[in-house]
Amino acid sequence: MYAVIRTGSIQERVEEGQVLRVDLRKEAEGESISFETVLIVDGDTVLSTPAELAKASVTAEIVGQEKGPKINAMTYKNKSNQSTRWGHRQKYTTVKITGISTKA
Repeated sequence: MYAVIRTGSIQERVEEGQVLRVDLRKEAEGESISFETVLIVDGDTVLSTPAELAKASVTAEIVGQEKGPKINAMTYKNKSNQSTRWGHRQKYTTVKITGISTKA
C-alpha cells in the first residue's frame, strides 16, 4: 500500500517505513505528525474522492533535522565594477512514515 501526501508545496509518494526529507517543521524530534492525504492505492483499490480521503490518514515520526547543499551564486555587471555574492542553504526535517490508515 502506498499513499501520495502533500507536504508544503510538493507531493510525495510514500510507503510505510520510508524515510524522507520534507520542508522544515516546527515540531520537536520524536513527535508524531500527520500529513494531508491526496491519494491512497491499496492493490487494486484506489481512494481518491474527498469522502474516502476524509477517513484516511498518514502518520509519521520526526527523526531529525538536516541541511541541504550550500548554493553559492554571484552576479556581476561589466564596466561598472558592481558585483554581488549570495548563498542559500535550505533546512529540512527528516521523517519516517509510521502508518497509512484508511479508516480513522
